[in-house]
Amino acid sequence: MTDDPSATTDTESDPDEFDVDEHARQHDPEARVRALQSLLIEQELLSSDAVDDIIATYEDEIGPKNGARVVARAWTDPDYRERLLAEGMSAAAEVADVNEDVVDIEIVANTPEEHHLVVCTLCSCYPWALLGLPPTWYKTPEYRSRAVKDPRGLLREEFGTDLEDDLEIHVHDSTSELRYMVLPQQPPETEGLTEDELVEHVTRDAMIGIDRLAGGQNG
Repeated sequence: MTDDPSATTDTESDPDEFDVDEHARQHDPEARVRALQSLLIEQELLSSDAVDDIIATYEDEIGPKNGARVVARAWTDPDYRERLLAEGMSAAAEVADVNEDVVDIEIVANTPEEHHLVVCTLCSCYPWALLGLPPTWYKTPEYRSRAVKDPRGLLREEFGTDLEDDLEIHVHDSTSELRYMVLPQQPPETEGLTEDELVEHVTRDAMIGIDRLAGGQNG
């Protein structure tokens, strides 16, 4: 399924075997939302700038802060880290203001030998409860297809994340029933910081797996 011999994926799905656009139209409300947005803008009840501001806030601030808080706790509390990797959303709900019954999220941890990347090949299933709204590129057919077929090339060429050749890459394909979030390694320069301080060092991209948080050594 992938041209990278060191990459593995935990799904049998291949976007080339499906009409992903038709699947998205049937199962994703995005098209209806765009139509409603266009109508509101046309009626001058909403501006496109206001929509952009709201989306940016949820993409970059409100949403990812839940996941960042979970990661920061895992970095500072080994017992919590073990529970998070074993219980996923249930453990995340101990730290973040989320409903653990909304969706099942599995947490996968980067190590010095392994790197994890999250994708949804069928549409755009995303761990929104912890990361907020998905970035635009996450929903594109190009990302959904290439993340499975050539994750190393995708990370290097599209996101500037150049992984070592001996680093094993695992690609996790999210579904409506199960989604994934990456627990990145803690950068050594952040050792000794408080949980509140560590939150500011956790990025949305690292929790998707397109950024490795350069310098991280602690699995």
